[in-house]
Amino acid sequence: MCLAIPARVVALVDGDEAVVDLDGVRKRISLALVEEVGVGDYVILHVGFALQKLDQAEAEATLALLREIAAAEAGQGAGDDGEAAA
Repeated sequence: MCLAIPARVVALVDGDEAVVDLDGVRKRISLALVEEVGVGDYVILHVGFALQKLDQAEAEATLALLREIAAAEAGQGAGDDGEAAA
């Protein structure tokens, strides 16, 4: 399964590259597949490539959902067999 996630562009660098913020982690990515991306825009990111621009509200809703999933998984207290502790 492939996963593409929203990321906010924080800087444009060297031609068709940018730096994005992923919940505090910054990563240099390629913008070769999208046009007219600026600082503050959200893009869908997959294996280092922006695939398309994304509406800010949709990006923030998706990121909030991903945070909820991560928090739920962290709070399960899984035992050795992967089952939630009772």
